[in-house]
Amino acid sequence: MDYIVIVLLGLLIGSFLNVCIYRIPREESISYPPSHCTNCGQMIKPYDLIPVISYMVLKGKCRHCGMKISIRYPIIELFTGIVFLLIYSNYGFSIELLKFTILGCFLIVIGIIDFDTTDVYFKVTMSGILIGVIFLCVYSYYYTYNINSYILGALIGGGFISVIILTTHGMGWGDAEICALIGLYLGWKLTILAMFLSVILGAVVGIVLILTKKKSSKDYIPFGPYIAIGAMISVLWGYKILLWYFNSFYLA
Repeated sequence: MDYIVIVLLGLLIGSFLNVCIYRIPREESISYPPSHCTNCGQMIKPYDLIPVISYMVLKGKCRHCGMKISIRYPIIELFTGIVFLLIYSNYGFSIELLKFTILGCFLIVIGIIDFDTTDVYFKVTMSGILIGVIFLCVYSYYYTYNINSYILGALIGGGFISVIILTTHGMGWGDAEICALIGLYLGWKLTILAMFLSVILGAVVGIVLILTKKKSSKDYIPFGPYIAIGAMISVLWGYKILLWYFNSFYLA
């Protein structure tokens, strides 16, 4: 029953993330007006906003004008539900569950917007950073956590990318913001792992795109999605990966 509740919560929040992904690049409010068809302007009834199910019932079309609805909407809802389930499977009902599901929401929004527009919006990353600071304050007041690891994670993440930007101009300041954001949530060890994974993922995808001639070596490829993926892998399996790596290195 717990798993069902977590997945349903993820689906509902995924529906809201769709709103954020659509409206933030357009500089629109994420709260007003209520959900409506972007083609005919008709307000969408609550029974047509049920995650995934409404899309299936409506056969991917607006009830009023018949305009096709992107398949990406239910995919993001499902993906968010799966992310919530995986985080719960790893951390159970805990402060980490709340922290990492919030981080996951920010990473989904930031990663997809960056993929669509090649832009990272400061108001989004700063909101995530502020919530991360709140978590650090809670940790330091109620728990015995050493928050220095998280502060160092933010400094390493944001600082390393900033050096790359200043020396090579090969990345954007938004990437530095994302890495500072994940550092506040992950701590320095998992932040380094997340950045390493994101570089590997970005390089592999970039090479494939160039070889298939979908991109040239001069084209800009957004790095935010790969940071987001690397961070989520680190959240879910980071310490297992580190343990495997150091054990392999020791045995070798």
